[in-house]
Amino acid sequence: MKKIELLNTPGLLCLWDFDAENPFTSKGQYAYKLHSGNTEVALVNEGVISENSIKIEEGQYLYIPREECPGLNLHGKEAQVTVLAWVKRQPRSYEQCEAIAGMWNETEKKRQYCLFLNIQLYESGNQVSGHVSGVGGPTPGNRWCVDVAIGKSQVNYNEWTFVGFTYDAKQAKAYYNGQFDAREGINPYDYELGLFDGGKDGSDFTVGAVHRLGEIGNNFVGQIGGIAVFDRALTDEEIKNIYQKGINLC
Repeated sequence: MKKIELLNTPGLLCLWDFDAENPFTSKGQYAYKLHSGNTEVALVNEGVISENSIKIEEGQYLYIPREECPGLNLHGKEAQVTVLAWVKRQPRSYEQCEAIAGMWNETEKKRQYCLFLNIQLYESGNQVSGHVSGVGGPTPGNRWCVDVAIGKSQVNYNEWTFVGFTYDAKQAKAYYNGQFDAREGINPYDYELGLFDGGKDGSDFTVGAVHRLGEIGNNFVGQIGGIAVFDRALTDEEIKNIYQKGINLC
């Protein structure tokens, strides 16, 4: 992939490509370092946009304390976001939603935005999902936040897949392998409340899990070859272009 083109895409805040020199520190507007949450997450010599990827085992995750990543604290009525990732999903020993990356603390009602797989809402499972919240807590009248764009295509195990979502302050949209993965009534998902302002005690930025029910959960298991976060909603054409230039494995 011509990584320089991705780095020059307007609105890029952080790109983690897990290259050998500084694998856990982002390129882009901000240099933010991901920390292992419990046991150390391994770097493996198989990648998509660099020679490496990370391998997340069951129960592992990465995070950046909120105070160390103010540039990722996207919030407000007009806030926009795009989160993209290259993932190779693996089976788990239990069935649960799978968080990829975002600021999403359910325990403290500090939800903002997060890219998920396998959100089990609206008769869904195994698809790409883009969760957004303008209230922090559950959607009014519900036990959980149900404000989410969910695609229709299944993210298979044991193969590299390019997943992502955008939010333009009016709609959330989920993407699968560079394409807007339309699904009637769910993708796009209309939502005009913006992104919640969690304040100084809001959510950390987490990769591979989120804080829920008083503990870390919604774990992803598998490899992640790259994560990119933007402060605007990329267009369909921009996401398609990123996918087409990133399909050759290193």
